[in-house]
Amino acid sequence: MNEIYFNIDAGYLEGIVRGYRDGLITAPQYMNLTQCETMDDLKLQLATTDYASFLQNEPSPLATSTLSARCTEALVAEFQYMQQNAAEPISKFLDYITYGYMIDNVILLITGTLHERDTHDLLEKCHPLGFFDTMPALCVATTVQDLYSTVLVDSPLAGYFRECLSAEDLNELNIEIIRNTLYKAYLEDFYSYCQSLGEPTGSVMAELLRFEADRRTVNITINSFGTELSKDDRAKLYPRLGNMYPEAQTKLARVDDMDQVKSILEQYSEYKIMLAGVSMNASSSGGNSSGDLSLEDRFFAKEVQLNKESFEQQFHFGVFYSWLRLKEQEIRNIVWIAECISQQQKDKVNNYTAIY
Repeated sequence: MNEIYFNIDAGYLEGIVRGYRDGLITAPQYMNLTQCETMDDLKLQLATTDYASFLQNEPSPLATSTLSARCTEALVAEFQYMQQNAAEPISKFLDYITYGYMIDNVILLITGTLHERDTHDLLEKCHPLGFFDTMPALCVATTVQDLYSTVLVDSPLAGYFRECLSAEDLNELNIEIIRNTLYKAYLEDFYSYCQSLGEPTGSVMAELLRFEADRRTVNITINSFGTELSKDDRAKLYPRLGNMYPEAQTKLARVDDMDQVKSILEQYSEYKIMLAGVSMNASSSGGNSSGDLSLEDRFFAKEVQLNKESFEQQFHFGVFYSWLRLKEQEIRNIVWIAECISQQQKDKVNNYTAIY
């Protein structure tokens, strides 16, 4: 991309998203949040942040689910403002970002329908950035073929879904295979699109998407332990990109336990540093009683670092992707602190992933 012409179509939105970045909660504000004793105190502290207008009319006591929903509304409002003011190719880039949420919504609806959950409740739980016109009809599909031919054929996910048509029944295992197959196709397509945009967007997004592919590869490996998924099928779910592609992916496809996963990851300098002091069996966000950080926590911290670094360059679209990821991490932090306060677990309240 020619930097000389970048500001014609993208200058305004880049200024907006960098302004949004400056509105992220800072370390002193997090310190104030962690010192709150009640949810009302937390709400009062959040009145000095960008979430103030979304929380001001909420009655007391404020539930953590309500807090999470209102914070997500703030994120969606800011992202949709950028979408409404975007021209090509930024508008297409922002659309690509929403495809990941569409995949999550599709899987949520299929899984909920399989367990006979109420359709209205399922739609309320879907992420607003992942809505598309035919989505409510997902609840009536009974086979993968029906899902594609009646609902998804006209959606942005149609091209990704063709690789899932070999799955016959909508059971628990096949749904997870569909989820990971969709994400694999999505990441590979998004990566190719970003490379077509030229530099510096191509190189910035390449680093971010390679990290995401590596994280998904590790998660697929770990989550397949103790399941009926064969090692050959596991390998087919790995995205064909990332720092671990193809050598480490070939090795991860054959492992049987967490220690083997860790030994493979430690062969890569960026992940060896990340794994120092990690408990491979700890739950996320400090849930482990010994206080060990989990692998997921370290992945979140690494993701924050990479997304902060993307703001160090100018004239690229990666800042839109990075801002959204940082905002999502901020919401996770707020909800974690709120849960610790509401459950009176203040000893764990500082186990969040700091951003700035």
